[in-house]
Amino acid sequence: MASRALAVWQNRKVVNLLVRRDLKVKYQKSFLGWAWSMLEPLAMAAVYYFVFGLIFQVNRGVPGGDDAPGGYPLFLISGLLPWLWFSGALGQSPRALLTHSKLITTMQVPREIFPLATVATRFADYLFTWPVLIAFVIFLGGRTHWEGVLLWLPLAIVVQFSFTLGVTLLLASINVLVPDVERIVRILNRVLFYASAIIIPSAMVLDSESFPEWFKTLYQLNPLLGIFKMHHAIWFPADAPSAFILSTSIGGAVLMLFAGYFTFRRLETAVLKEI
Repeated sequence: MASRALAVWQNRKVVNLLVRRDLKVKYQKSFLGWAWSMLEPLAMAAVYYFVFGLIFQVNRGVPGGDDAPGGYPLFLISGLLPWLWFSGALGQSPRALLTHSKLITTMQVPREIFPLATVATRFADYLFTWPVLIAFVIFLGGRTHWEGVLLWLPLAIVVQFSFTLGVTLLLASINVLVPDVERIVRILNRVLFYASAIIIPSAMVLDSESFPEWFKTLYQLNPLLGIFKMHHAIWFPADAPSAFILSTSIGGAVLMLFAGYFTFRRLETAVLKEI
């Protein structure tokens, strides 16, 4: 595994070229270009705020209480932006190899760079949305703290990147042999969105008596829950993940990365024959 990781690092310029090409293809034909990377999250945040913030009043569970700086709008946008990174990579993961089939069969590079480029492209999209987040923080009076900037922000990005890469490696290789994976991913994308405390604060599940204990335990075993609680904790210290949720997220990301890599390597020969 170390030798393959070294080979990927030696071909990092190829990853960089793939990311630049994908971003250019995505935005060059639209009138507003890169602005869509900020307009799309803004439009989604407005819709979710109207539905969940105003109609269903889920802002009651915002970490830190009703007077928390930034309130529900900042809670919503700070979870939605990193979710779009994960969701975009998850949605493209089944075709991460198929869309590069000609390059895979002609270039002498580690095949892992193609799923890696998919995750890195969506990560670049996430970075482009940071001006939106900063604007929300300033406008809403949000505040951060040293733990948020020095601990939760880098940890959230590293854990999310590792988990997303593991998922992408796993699904990209399996989908070449089992095309049904694409349909399953569409369902999974919707389920994980509502199961990861992105628009509904986790306290509304964990502190509620309406849910049985087994459901709350299952809810906390979702690695994405801890990842998005870390993203929220940058602005809402009260939402910092517990030791159990944090260990579940970090452990789940490490396990997923290893499972994705070893599945990718195990199926690599069969995948090459298929494409």
